[in-house]
Amino acid sequence: MASSGSNSFINSLLPPLSTASVHQDHHHHDEEAGPPSSKTFDDDEIKIPPYDPFNIVHTKNAPLETLKRWRKATLVLNASRRFRYTLDLVKEEDKEQRRKMIRAHAQVIRAALLFRLAGEREIGPTATPSTPTGDYAIGLEELASMTRDHNISALQHFGGVKGLSELLKTNLDKGINGDETELFKRRSSFGSNTYPRKKGHSFLRFLWEAWQDLTLIILIIAAVVSLALGIKTEGLKEGWYDGASIAFAVFLVIMVTAVSDYRQSLQFQNLNQEKKNIQLEVKRGGRTVKISIFDIVVGDVVPLKMGDQVPADGILIAGHSLSIDESSMTGESKIVTKDQKAPFLMSGCKVADGVGTMLVTGVGINTEWGLLMASISEDTGEETPLQVRLNGVATFIGIVGLSVAVFVLAVLLARYFTGYTKNPNGSVQFVRGKTSISDAVDEVIKIFTIAVTIVVVAVPEGLPLAVTLTLAYSMGKMMKDKALVRRLSACETMGSATTICSDKTGTLTLNQMTIVEAYAGRKKIKSPGDSSQLHPLLSSLLFEGIAQNTTGNVFISKDGHIEVSGSPTEKAVLSWAIMLGMQFDVVRSESAVLHVFPFNSEKKRGGVAVKRNESEVHIHWKGAAEIVLASCKEYLDSNGCLQSIEEDKDFFNAAIDNMAASSLRCVAIAYRSYELDKVPTDEECLAKWVLPEDGLVLLAIVGIKDPCRSGVKDAVKVCTDAGIKVRMVTGDNLQTAKAIALECGILASSEEATEPNIIEGRKFRELSEKEREELAKKIAVMGRSSPNDKLLLVQALRKGGEVVAVTGDGTNDAPALHEADIGLSMGIQGTEVAKESSDIIILDDNFASVVKVVRWGRSVYTNIQKFIQFQLTVNVAALAINVVAAVSSGDVPLNAVQLLWVNLIMDTLGALALATELPTDHLMHRSPVGRREPLITNVMWRNLLIQASYQVSVLLVLNFWGTSILHLDNVENPTRVKNTIIFNAFVLCQIFNEFNARKPDEINVFSGVTRSHLFMGIVGMTLVLQIIIIEFLGKFTSTVKLSGKQWLITIGIGLVSWPLAMVGKLIPVPRTPFAKYFRLPIQRCRNGCNA
Repeated sequence: MASSGSNSFINSLLPPLSTASVHQDHHHHDEEAGPPSSKTFDDDEIKIPPYDPFNIVHTKNAPLETLKRWRKATLVLNASRRFRYTLDLVKEEDKEQRRKMIRAHAQVIRAALLFRLAGEREIGPTATPSTPTGDYAIGLEELASMTRDHNISALQHFGGVKGLSELLKTNLDKGINGDETELFKRRSSFGSNTYPRKKGHSFLRFLWEAWQDLTLIILIIAAVVSLALGIKTEGLKEGWYDGASIAFAVFLVIMVTAVSDYRQSLQFQNLNQEKKNIQLEVKRGGRTVKISIFDIVVGDVVPLKMGDQVPADGILIAGHSLSIDESSMTGESKIVTKDQKAPFLMSGCKVADGVGTMLVTGVGINTEWGLLMASISEDTGEETPLQVRLNGVATFIGIVGLSVAVFVLAVLLARYFTGYTKNPNGSVQFVRGKTSISDAVDEVIKIFTIAVTIVVVAVPEGLPLAVTLTLAYSMGKMMKDKALVRRLSACETMGSATTICSDKTGTLTLNQMTIVEAYAGRKKIKSPGDSSQLHPLLSSLLFEGIAQNTTGNVFISKDGHIEVSGSPTEKAVLSWAIMLGMQFDVVRSESAVLHVFPFNSEKKRGGVAVKRNESEVHIHWKGAAEIVLASCKEYLDSNGCLQSIEEDKDFFNAAIDNMAASSLRCVAIAYRSYELDKVPTDEECLAKWVLPEDGLVLLAIVGIKDPCRSGVKDAVKVCTDAGIKVRMVTGDNLQTAKAIALECGILASSEEATEPNIIEGRKFRELSEKEREELAKKIAVMGRSSPNDKLLLVQALRKGGEVVAVTGDGTNDAPALHEADIGLSMGIQGTEVAKESSDIIILDDNFASVVKVVRWGRSVYTNIQKFIQFQLTVNVAALAINVVAAVSSGDVPLNAVQLLWVNLIMDTLGALALATELPTDHLMHRSPVGRREPLITNVMWRNLLIQASYQVSVLLVLNFWGTSILHLDNVENPTRVKNTIIFNAFVLCQIFNEFNARKPDEINVFSGVTRSHLFMGIVGMTLVLQIIIIEFLGKFTSTVKLSGKQWLITIGIGLVSWPLAMVGKLIPVPRTPFAKYFRLPIQRCRNGCNA
């Protein structure tokens, strides 16, 4: 254990040895982030050992064996607390077993159902008669069992989905009314869409866990024995102080620890609740409204599209190419097609493709998904790379501290039993044959207590937990900055991001689309909303194509206004058609939809086949202008006559280029006639029918304006200054992408807008893997890209050593989001599949919020560094003072209670004060933090050693010569006064040094301190408690009251740390990390042994 701990500590201090961190030369050197790695040594000689358990650079999808290994190698005093927020490996395995059990249960039900159906074919279909429930003509149990058992015969008995909707009092076109009275009745009859969740730990549980620390248990035992011996030897009046003071100090540590942990737990619970609160659309009262998944009721009509999560159990009303991924429930990875033969939908599954609407028949605990969620306990734990590395650091420091404690114990015991330890009056404490056993045992317990307390101070249990604290704090603040963190490690990894691959629509732009240009009949329409410029035949075909080939909707609101719903592009096209005079419901009633090809991000278009009358079929297409145009052979001119498009293709291509250059998204609308007898009549064949894409007639090309977000240019500049390259990856035309990139500042000038800076997805995917890797770093804009192109770009960038953040909103973006170091999904436009594959959800879809996440990620890392510097200073100083004093005089100036108070300042209060500092603009003027950057930089080592050396020197001088220097010869009990001054000076040094730790690389440590209310509150509280301890609790802490002069002396000693820190920051530090000098001989020795 020791060797792995030491190796890991050295490793954690080292800089990255690969290209994992990309530092760009034009960024100024930032000391806190660590100097750039030097080439003084041969990197090949000092590769990180593969067997180092703490060498986990990327914990995203890390194997369980790797996670088990680092925990086994960790020196830990309180495992239940230290590993509380890491993944519970036992629960994880138990969760999978329960999932399999419920899956097996579902399979048994289906097997029995198939057997029963085989029998029903012989004896005829049977179904249980309806048992009314409240106001409805069907019972909860038969409704739930029909869906759960996929009982098609029961559904047919009820009259299919139409008959079932009548029993549930639902209008399949308009949905339920949705007033509060009706919703209450439905919840009373069929339950709500919630399931019982296992409650989080109570405060008492946190108290119980806090005192599981081995050293605290030993100290409690020591306190009890000390109390008994004290009362026996000195009587009840005076003898209870020593034992009671240790017990109270331990109780205080446990209370503060439990309160801190409980607060963190509540934060995590709130964030987890937020993650589950999916917003979705339902039809109520003829309108499409957005509600929480928890508000779904039986009888609701829910539209489904690709990427949605099925929110409850239900029956398919109607659908086109609807495919469901049921792997989350059945364990089978195959995609299941849903139609009238297989209409049952299971809650928790994902829509893999197509569109449809469902009637909700089961919610909450009455679904298999609800049963599964209720039976598994939620585990919010997860490893983060920094957490693992800090456990390595804590293990190494703990081993050193443990060794020092054993050494101090041995020295003090040896000095005591050999007669070298003396009382304050000069008499020998232990005289063989004269000292009573009771006195000897009492003294041994005191010595043992000091040694154990040194272990408490030396083993930094709070170090790894400080990561969780700062992450929990940051996650809460990030929610206010419109970012919901799904994975803790992403918050941390974002600080290392070297590139952000961003979508255009909705992220860099507002996603508020309007049609501002239109071409129809081979001419530009002067006013896009002027219908007089369109021939009636052209208008008729255009309206039919827009009304039928859409996932949007148009309805009249209660106040009589026309409302349009759907995606921003759909809303823009529908709104334009309404301006031209389209009557949505009338147009839709004139034709019947035969088959739908939903919009596909690979093909960049969507189509629909409609039957107009007895024999006429029209196939309408809408999509990316140049792609649809390439499939057209004719167009309708201004007179409504068909013309060949070959001669005029240059005109239309020029129109597209001109609109794209004005940063407009170009969409073409086309159609073709089709013979009815060629349309498949069989339902199964119709579902697989591929709509003809050739021989189209162009109807119109429209230019949709989507303005850039107001702050996006500044946000891109902030990223550039921070050493992060922003790349735009969009499905739009390359010219449109180029125009937006110039507007946003992703491209600095038109001269940059050439290959390979801008490239089409098609060209990129055609390159070899090696060529893609070489080209990827140069790409600033990728246009006409498919989700697979985005995945290829992410893979190429990561292989090149970049730390990649990717934004995505579609279902097909899921692989890229999963592959990236940090996947960022969109909260408004993002599908549930994309959100589940992501690490962070950007709630407002705004690129500026992505930049805020970067700030918080960097803040997490620097806050941990501040805490490490502060804690190690206390560690080094406390250990050095007690060791030197113990070896030389047989006594220690800092006793058990005092050390416990120092531990509280250092551990819990220090973490709260320093790990919750708000991010500053200074963080965004440095290069990204490398994932293998040394945790303790040379700057931190310098600051730490200066402060620790000062504290040790001054306090040891006071320990040995303080009585004469401070003229204490004539005061009562001079040794206790001297020790009180040492204790007070030591604590005040830590309080003043806490300010220094705020700004490890800046001269002015007070900038922004007044805005950090928590920091000021904790420092103030610590100071007030120290005054109370010295002035009023002397009998418990073995201190005495200090005079005003003595207070000024101790304040002066602490105050010196400020100018000392300022002067120290003028001392230059070498570029090569200190740890490298230690590690090289260790590595060479190891290599020699292995040779």
